[in-house]
Amino acid sequence: MFSYSTRLAGSALLAHVFSTRLLGASVSGYPQQEPSPDLLADMRAKFNAAPLQIQRLGEDVTMLSGPGGSVVVLNGPDGKFVVDTFVAPAWPRLKEALDGLGNAPVQCVIDTHWHFDHTDNNAHLHAAGATVLAHENTTKRMSESHDLPVLYRAANGALAGLHFDPSPAGALPQQTFATSYKLQANGETLALQHVPPAHTDTDIYVHFEKANVIQMGDLFFNWMYPYIDPSTGGKITGTIAAADRILSLADKDTKIVAGHGPLGNKADLTRFREMLVTSRDRIEKLNSAGKPAQEAVAEKPFADLDAIWGKGIINSDQWVQIVYLTL
Repeated sequence: MFSYSTRLAGSALLAHVFSTRLLGASVSGYPQQEPSPDLLADMRAKFNAAPLQIQRLGEDVTMLSGPGGSVVVLNGPDGKFVVDTFVAPAWPRLKEALDGLGNAPVQCVIDTHWHFDHTDNNAHLHAAGATVLAHENTTKRMSESHDLPVLYRAANGALAGLHFDPSPAGALPQQTFATSYKLQANGETLALQHVPPAHTDTDIYVHFEKANVIQMGDLFFNWMYPYIDPSTGGKITGTIAAADRILSLADKDTKIVAGHGPLGNKADLTRFREMLVTSRDRIEKLNSAGKPAQEAVAEKPFADLDAIWGKGIINSDQWVQIVYLTL
């Protein structure tokens, strides 16, 4: 059902999920290794192995998907407006795809949130003249260094780490907003809206109102368990609330772009929301009964959901722990 890129996309961001308080015995007995920049480079290379696919969503709106999730482009005489930017090694292919849409320059880059697979090529596009626009928390998170444990068994038996340096100045948003922002370009209205902490505390969605397209970033993982980032404010209740907000805007014809996974619609997002609610309710019940996450994992509380949702980025055991961390 999913391509290589769909299965892989976002896997690097599992880094936050398995804190020592959840792993417990799984961590004990293994030496801890210093954060490795080589692991991050390897993850970027694996993302970049995915093909870049192009799908027209409207007369002037195009989705690019593959090496790091989904990018949406509004193109026209006012220039190109690009939402998210793939991983760094994909830059030559991203540039080629953007150039293939026409000669107009990229005027604006919009980041849906701070994670590297959505912001890596900000600097290239800014150097070419684009303004990078995002929520103010995205600037904060990109300006910080992050040392994150990764569930990855290294050759020496260690749990390797993942290190993010602060993003270079040219990659940081030059323009930010606190709650909402509107752009008028190419006969289209782009409505940008921040949501309370959901996938992270930096998330926005972008509504292309005329084209009836909504880019949700990682507020939506289509047909797979999502990653929710507890280290930068992620909350499952916020993810549910974000889905509710988009469902209130969408109709049966709305094209809903997931951060990872195939192009979706209102029915797909409704199913995703139902899975989130079921997951939250089951884990809240186990947590209230005093069961730690490792015992909950052993009970397989999502066994009936796994056939649909457990074949993507996050497996069932990981999803149990993510929900525990983000209640």
